[in-house]
This record gives sequence, C-alpha cells and structure tokens, in this order.
Amino acid sequence: MTTQIKGPALFLAQFAGDAAPFNTLEGITKWAAGLGYKGVQIPTFDSRLFDLARAAESQTYADEVAGICADAGVEITELSTHLQGQLVAVNPAYDLAFDAFAPADCRGNPARRQAWAVDQMKKAAVASERLGLTTSVSFTGALAFPYLYPWPQRPAGLIEEAFAELGRRWTPILDHYADHGVTIGYEIHPGEDVFDGATYEMFVDACGGHVAAMINYDPSHFVLQQLDYLAFIDLYHDRINAFHVKDAEFNPDGRQGVYSGYQPWINRAGRFRSLGDGQVDFAGIFSKLTQYGYDSWAVLEWECCIKSPEQGAAEGAPFIESHLIEVTGKAFDDFAGGDKDDAAIRAMLGL
Repeated sequence: MTTQIKGPALFLAQFAGDAAPFNTLEGITKWAAGLGYKGVQIPTFDSRLFDLARAAESQTYADEVAGICADAGVEITELSTHLQGQLVAVNPAYDLAFDAFAPADCRGNPARRQAWAVDQMKKAAVASERLGLTTSVSFTGALAFPYLYPWPQRPAGLIEEAFAELGRRWTPILDHYADHGVTIGYEIHPGEDVFDGATYEMFVDACGGHVAAMINYDPSHFVLQQLDYLAFIDLYHDRINAFHVKDAEFNPDGRQGVYSGYQPWINRAGRFRSLGDGQVDFAGIFSKLTQYGYDSWAVLEWECCIKSPEQGAAEGAPFIESHLIEVTGKAFDDFAGGDKDDAAIRAMLGL
C-alpha cells in the first residue's frame, strides 16, 4: 500500500536501557524492525545509542549510523533534542530540577548549562544534515511557565519580555538550522512556554516568523489541556513537520480537573495511555493530516502509566499501520459524470 504519511516509526527514548537489545543502536533498531516499525526517531541525548558530537564532526560516523539503521530495516525519521532544547531557556525556579539534563560540569552554573545546550542544538543541525534529514524535534524551554496562572496578578510586561527573550535565544539557532536545510518541530507541551496554539504564535512572532520554527504535533498534550486537537490541525497544518502518535485520556470528576491535584500519573484525571487505550480520535487526525498534505512520519511516542513499554511498542506498529491512508486518485462519483460539453452546460443554465 502506498500512503502519503510514512510509518510506522518509533521514538527510541523511552525504550533505551542498559540491557540488550536496548543498549545499542544496532540492537534496538533490529528489535524495532522486528515489531514492524519502518523508522526510528533517535534521541541525541542518549550516548548509548548516538554520539551527537561525532555525528556533527564526522560524515563517516553519520554514514555508519545510517548504515546500522538501514541494515536493521529502518530509516531515521528525525533527531530529537528535547532535553537540550529544554535547557536553552530555564526559569530559575527549575534550575535544580533541570540540572539533571546537563553534564556534571554544567550543573549549578545556568549560564554554562545554557551555552552547552545551544552548542548541542547547533551540533544537531549539522548532524541532521549529514544524515540527510530535513526535520528535527525539540522543546522551547520555559521562562514564563511558573507564572502560568495569573495569581498573584502578573506584572505588566512579564510575558512579553519572556517571549522576547525566547526569540533572542532561539532566532540564532533557527538561523543556523535554516543554513543547514533543517527545521525544528517544537513539541507543544505543558512545562514549555509554548504549550498551545496561542503561545506558539507568540513564539513565532518573537522569532520574526521564522520558517524553521515548526511544530511536532502531539495530540496527547492537547487532550490533557482540553484543547480541540483536530481544529489545531486546521489552524496550523502548514507548520506541522513532525507527528508524535501518542494517546491520552481525560476523566474529570468531583475531585480533579485539568490540573489533576498533584496526583501520580496513574491517579490523574488526565493521563497518557498506550495507543488505542485512550480517547484520541486518531482516525480524525490521520484524515486531517492526509487532507492537508502532511507527508512525513507517524512516530509512536510511548508513555503509559498502566501498560508495559514492550506491549505498547508491540501494539503500536499495527495500530499506526491501520490508520495510514492510501490516498484516492479519483472522486467517488466519477462513475456518474461525463465528458465536458459546453453546449450542454449552456443549455442547463438556460443560456
């Protein structure tokens, strides 16, 4: 079957581990291919699978990585820089928590940590180009998120300055990506300053409408916010360059709503689920993305508080496969039509 959307593919971050086959790129790609996946999204922050510095410096190493994947029977869909992107912008309230994403020699030094993150982002652009990729996926980081709820009242100009600073930090990075023919699909995600359509627009404006500032579409985060994830595609389809296929559910009750009461994931009103176990209308999503011409990868991101990752991965490939659409080449009512007849048309109009 020839489909417009490519897949199924698998984001490897949640499956990497210290035991075989999950501790090497060769092992994990063969495992993924054995489950039916045709592509893999590689986390650049996991040295067990990928050496970002080498990939940026050496075409030979990049070719070796591509060869390992090809030998396993999968393509590389994108490089992920989620953790490094997070560190491009960190509000001081999160310094200790996000230090865990940085190398030991950057911890406790926000300026050094940010410089490292920016360098990592730029290396990923070069590595993507060496691998023949034109898209990547990441986070924006967050300066304003601690002030999400306006109580106490936010001082005038706080949000505007936060996004202006995001623009100052990200525009040079985006310019670097554009120079290397690569775009960044930002995952629209609570915890980032860009967590919905309104904040994405603010970010793009702050970056001067940058063509490299794209969207990694993930409906699970919109379910938890009660945002219309199908209408989101209508609004922003021309900016969607990547797609995380992840399920979620939202079950509010008399105790919990969107914020879910600080409960652990399994007890939250809003929680992530394995594909098919949640509430996301994937038939509607695949239809809309196909309608608007999205022709890149459908990548499973597994994050479920109930089901094991092994079962989730095994079920994910056939689930995505079943939603891929073979685009029609004709209209369903062509059988009832006929050749154009100008005289008949004029007669039908009384002309």
